[in-house]
Amino acid sequence: MATFANTTNPTPFGFFDTDTNFQTEADAMITFVKRKLGDDILSVELTKKQIWACFEESFLQYGSIINEYQAKSQLTDFLGTATGSMSGSEQLYPRETLEFLNRQAEPYAFEAGIGGAYESVSGSIQLVNSQQDYDIYDNLQDGSGNLLFSSSLNRNNTRMKIQEVFHMNPTAAYRFFDTTSAINYLNNEFSFESFTPETIFYVLPVFEDILRAGQMNVSHRVRRSNYSYKITGTKIRIFPMPTGNQINKKLWIRVSFAPDPLKPAFKDDSIYGVSNLSNVPFGRLDFSKVNSVGRQWSRQYALALATELLGLVRSKFNTVPIPQGDLTLNGTSLVTQGREDKSKLLDQIRTMLESMTYDKFIEINANKAENIQKQLKTIPVPNGGAITMG
Repeated sequence: MATFANTTNPTPFGFFDTDTNFQTEADAMITFVKRKLGDDILSVELTKKQIWACFEESFLQYGSIINEYQAKSQLTDFLGTATGSMSGSEQLYPRETLEFLNRQAEPYAFEAGIGGAYESVSGSIQLVNSQQDYDIYDNLQDGSGNLLFSSSLNRNNTRMKIQEVFHMNPTAAYRFFDTTSAINYLNNEFSFESFTPETIFYVLPVFEDILRAGQMNVSHRVRRSNYSYKITGTKIRIFPMPTGNQINKKLWIRVSFAPDPLKPAFKDDSIYGVSNLSNVPFGRLDFSKVNSVGRQWSRQYALALATELLGLVRSKFNTVPIPQGDLTLNGTSLVTQGREDKSKLLDQIRTMLESMTYDKFIEINANKAENIQKQLKTIPVPNGGAITMG
């Protein structure tokens, strides 16, 4: 009798043909399917290869569903990583990362001017006596006299967005510190002594110096500035109107361009990596490593597929002539039964896996911990006999 191992091309795809565990199961599936469909009483018109094809499809379906829910738990950890070259990660338990959250926060950092994946650029406008309005597209230039609108950063000739406006060359004011009453003397390693009792020296934390530097910087830009501006369309209006005292002076402006999401300011190969469920590097499950739960589901689903297939075969002939009458076949009912069984099995495994995603585990364990605390509160504890929390 021909077995799975000595049959040429026993399954359509041949993904598991060399797996000895699959070979053994496949031979047993012939007996299982035919007996479940009543072969001992009425011949089942299915070949071995048809049943083996159903078994292969069944396990492929099982693996697809498992990977789908695994991706639901782990997709954010794989985003941006290599795609097909990492096949086999479906068997691994990856470490969690915050890369997804950091990536989502980058646009806000860019808008706030404290980071991000894109660049801004500064330029200047030459002030003209008695002229308040200036067109940033026609007048804003870099240090070489080139229009910023034509900058290489503006790849798609998009509009410019003003980030900051300065009435002086933009420099930090961190060099100004109070050097008398509140300096951080830790830097001097206490290389001094006080001979007057009324003198007090402060030892201050470094963060206070940083806060003072920020305060000085804001004061330098805001309190010293007598200028204001208003933006309308492509024009920037300067208040008050420049006079002869401002001739040969410049107005400094920092601008950005509409960012291209596929062309950040730095080399980033992660944009070519995993982007969605379709290219997560999950391969086929290894049949020999699947436990009894998965194998039993695959057997039942293969039986449902075989039932549907037998129904389709018998539906080609509603009746078969026999001596003294006709034999009516049950093809339609078998098709209906097979599809109903498939639907039930799919609902069953999806419901089970829905309760087993990593997010659900966290919720379940939190509820479990809370319930344990409630139970411990009702347990009488002898003095000194135990320690409980809550």
